[in-house]
Amino acid sequence: MKQISDVFSSTYQPISYEMFPPKGDLTLEQAREVVAGLAPCQPDFISVTYSAGGSGNSQATAQIAQMIQDEHGIPAVAHLTCINTTLHDIDGKIAEMRERGVRNVLALRGDRVPGAEATDFRYAKDLIPRLVDAGFCVGAAAYPEGHIECDDIRTSVEHLKEKQDAGASFFVTQLFFDNECFYRFRDLCDRAGITVPITCGIMPFMSKSQISRMVFMCGASLPSPVIKLLAKYEDSDEDLRRAGVEYACGQLVDLACHGAEGLHVYAMNKPEVARACTEAIRAELGTSMGR
Repeated sequence: MKQISDVFSSTYQPISYEMFPPKGDLTLEQAREVVAGLAPCQPDFISVTYSAGGSGNSQATAQIAQMIQDEHGIPAVAHLTCINTTLHDIDGKIAEMRERGVRNVLALRGDRVPGAEATDFRYAKDLIPRLVDAGFCVGAAAYPEGHIECDDIRTSVEHLKEKQDAGASFFVTQLFFDNECFYRFRDLCDRAGITVPITCGIMPFMSKSQISRMVFMCGASLPSPVIKLLAKYEDSDEDLRRAGVEYACGQLVDLACHGAEGLHVYAMNKPEVARACTEAIRAELGTSMGR
């Protein structure tokens, strides 16, 4: 199966999606239905999230990634968090992914658990070399507005450089709603010597409650156009969802036109959202986008 680093060596801007098995509620058959809806869009890869801390979906990540590859021939990226895990735990996950033919991993720290003590891995940069040594193509997270636990964007960029130096061969950004934040971030990355591809993660907003969660969880800022849309459609959930997808499409097209190295849609297990975003990009920039 193709390594993700090879995807970025192509001449076009790769388009990819994220899907998730939420809290263990997504069965393999339901995941199969989601992937069947995503596959006709011909994404360059699909990432599958992972949750530690007993949420129940961690066992499904490698299984779903295998299904994506075996049944659709699409490269899959399995997320793997390392906080509150031991070396033994990680080696077990490595063995499972190898057995299932998963070769691409997104290395993440994961959310802190209150009261939990650090184990063998404190940060994603500590996990990356272990995965690289095991033969995986490893990606990591990037934060265009800085990590929520870090007050200085330049320090966040320094941490990103440490991930690159540890062996990360691509980055996927946290969601953002203001492309100018990404362009400023990209300039800082260039100055810091970050040379691996950075693909832009965009999530269409579907509701006020969703966007509120994202702002507080991720620290993403809300530009004026988004605030105006929230006010304009506060009495119509359907219109707000439509406006959210249209806004995301506009972001993706603008990013593509400004030379983004990849476009990653947080599709929320909704194939129609992925399809709308992909069609907007390809209609604007031509059918050479994507595989």
